[in-house]
Amino acid sequence: MSAATHDLEVHLPDRPGALADLGQALGEAGVSLEGGGVFTHDGHAVAHYLVHDGARALAAVRAAGLGPAVVRDVVLARLDQEVPGQLGTLARRLGDAGVNVLVQYSDHVGNLVLLVADEDAPACRDVVARWGSARLTARGQRAGGR
Repeated sequence: MSAATHDLEVHLPDRPGALADLGQALGEAGVSLEGGGVFTHDGHAVAHYLVHDGARALAAVRAAGLGPAVVRDVVLARLDQEVPGQLGTLARRLGDAGVNVLVQYSDHVGNLVLLVADEDAPACRDVVARWGSARLTARGQRAGGR
C-alpha cells in the first residue's frame, strides 16, 4: 500500500482507555489523523480516521494489539458550505448511481470523506468528478448562478 489518503477502520475494545491506546499507538508511529472519529452503537466502538499512510497506520494498530482493523481507499468531495442542501444533493446523485455510502465524515480542511464498497468506487469517483465540475445547488442551479 502506498503513502496515500486512506480510511483506517479499527474496532476498539469496549473499555476505558481504548481510544487513548489507539491515539498513542498511531502517534508513536508518526501517523497523523486528518479527520474522522469514533462511533459507538450498542456497546461496540468503531473508529474511522483519515490517514496519509495507511500501511503505517495499520502496522501500528496491529503492533498495539488493537483491532480488528482495515485500511481502505476513500473518495474526497468538496461541498459549498454556504449552500444548504449540498450533502443531500450529492448523496442523491450517489444513490441514483447505485453507490451505497458506507461511511461519511469530514477531514480537517473541510473535505467530505466517502467510504464505499470497492465495487462502487468507480461510480462514486465519476459522480464526485462531475460534482466538482458542475457544483450544483440543491435547487439544481449552478453555484454562483443563484
